[in-house]
Amino acid sequence: MPGRAHALIAIVGPTAVGKTETGIEISEALDGEIVSADSRLIYRGMDIGTAKPSTEQLSRIPHHLIDIAEPEESWSLAQFKEAADQAIAAVHNRNRLPLLVGGTGQYVSAILEGWLPPPRSPDDSLRSKFEGIAAEQGASALHAQLEAVDPQSASTIDPANVRRVARALEVYELTGSPLSEQRRSNPPNYRVLKLGLNLPREELYRRIDARIDQMLDRGLVAEVQALLNRGIEPDHPPMSAIGYRQIGDYLRGNGTLEEAVAEMRRLTRQFVRRQANWFKVDDPGIEWNQVRPDLASRLIDRIRTWLKAD
Repeated sequence: MPGRAHALIAIVGPTAVGKTETGIEISEALDGEIVSADSRLIYRGMDIGTAKPSTEQLSRIPHHLIDIAEPEESWSLAQFKEAADQAIAAVHNRNRLPLLVGGTGQYVSAILEGWLPPPRSPDDSLRSKFEGIAAEQGASALHAQLEAVDPQSASTIDPANVRRVARALEVYELTGSPLSEQRRSNPPNYRVLKLGLNLPREELYRRIDARIDQMLDRGLVAEVQALLNRGIEPDHPPMSAIGYRQIGDYLRGNGTLEEAVAEMRRLTRQFVRRQANWFKVDDPGIEWNQVRPDLASRLIDRIRTWLKAD
């Protein structure tokens, strides 16, 4: 098919909107492969709470950047971007169509815009300082410090993700400028079609509630217990994912399961609002599509037209 040599399709949108299955159906029709842009799917053993594609879904289409690291590891944005760029290049070399699919806005933007990470501290003293503040005063106190110096970054970073909050504060202290103003880039040689999936907010919330119920039915509590049993500390970055921290607190005797689930629902709704800061409904670079039964067929037709226009 003409036009696919440097083509990249990005499927974006809020959590639970249906990006995974839509990306698979498009890939099946257009000889594609999926490159995940989800910061949690990289970790092995974190399957249920991340809504990782099922074994059946993974068998239908080649997937990249899923199950490539252990939860003991902490992958940086720079590592993820390098791996994603390599995966996309490999798909192009096979004359297939890469689809970047995921809802981690920072990762999607880093790949599509070619971000170059800002400088890091020569030692761990700054990171330790900020993580110490979070340990003593709480994650919200550290996030409040970030809001004071870099409100734009604060609006897109989960307050519970202490590692990312500390990183943004580290950059500010090292350079005197907010992280949000330092995103140097070297745009890649991709021709990008960015397709957004959307649903009315209340319908999306119903899907989120149903997904959380399904996670519990599938064994989320046992999955989190297994991670704790293998020595994954509750404050380790992968465990900051929604669901893992809350169930982990419950398993350590901090509150009831009902309270943990209620907090999961609240934080997931909050996460959807943060995603909207990355994937704006008025962004002219995103073609938004309401989720309906004919969604995949409509997008397949759109992509075919777009590829031929090259």
